[in-house]
Amino acid sequence: MSTAIRVRGLVKTYLTVRAVDGIDLDVDEGEVFALLGPNGAGKTTSVEILEGYRRRDAGEVQVLGQDPQSAGRHWRSRIGIVLQTSNENHQLTVAELVHHVAGYYPAPRDPDAVIESVGLTAKRTARMSTLSGGQRRRLDVALGIVGGPRLLFLDEPTTGFDPQARRSFWDLIETLRADGTTILLTTHYLDEAEHLADRVAVVSAGRLLAVDTPERLGGPQAQVPRVRWLEPDGTTREEHTPTPTAVVARLGERFAGEIPGLEVLRPSLEEVYLSMIATADGDRATSGRQHQPHATVEVAR
Repeated sequence: MSTAIRVRGLVKTYLTVRAVDGIDLDVDEGEVFALLGPNGAGKTTSVEILEGYRRRDAGEVQVLGQDPQSAGRHWRSRIGIVLQTSNENHQLTVAELVHHVAGYYPAPRDPDAVIESVGLTAKRTARMSTLSGGQRRRLDVALGIVGGPRLLFLDEPTTGFDPQARRSFWDLIETLRADGTTILLTTHYLDEAEHLADRVAVVSAGRLLAVDTPERLGGPQAQVPRVRWLEPDGTTREEHTPTPTAVVARLGERFAGEIPGLEVLRPSLEEVYLSMIATADGDRATSGRQHQPHATVEVAR
């Protein structure tokens, strides 16, 4: 499988703060790759460097075989970008803007089909200034995909979507993946990453903590299931175990039949992610304390 994005030792510093601190990353062609992390983790800075919007301080970057810092117009016609925010002409209608942007690309998608795919057919003639936040976000997605990109960057694309709109957007992403489009996605919705992504990467304080499929993220220890049940006195009991079937069998013998409130739960992506972030924050706090200089106190006599 070919590599759409290759990153080695990526560094970006603002004054004395390393927003991106030595990230290595590979994204395969045709996959949906989710970049996860808390606010300020370095996700947006990393993505902007990959898009060619921001210059890096160190490291090597190849996107569709070229360095984004020096790539030209042909390279840009092969990528699509949906930013967190955008400022287009609010007096244009939805159809006018999508058709206008399509004209910049050598082989665009059908603009009317794109408008339909993001659920804005009923708003074709509406001016942008009249759209709701969720509708505006759908228009941003339409502008990002109308050029028929080989690689699509989506920076928190479903912010402001209602649940039904989010599900429709997920269907659109799956259609794009089926067409062979590579997608790099940042999102704060962990269920979205779990549903869409072939692989996820977790970033904290500019550093890459882990890369794996949503099912395997964090390794075997992070994926240990837990069995939960109710005791006769009504208290809830829970046991973490790599052999949940054996625990259920033992409980079945003990309760001689139905086990009250039985649940077998496997860690969600959100639980694993939050645990990784908490551990990283704790490690940094401990490291900071260890490196603090010892104060010398003089006592008057």
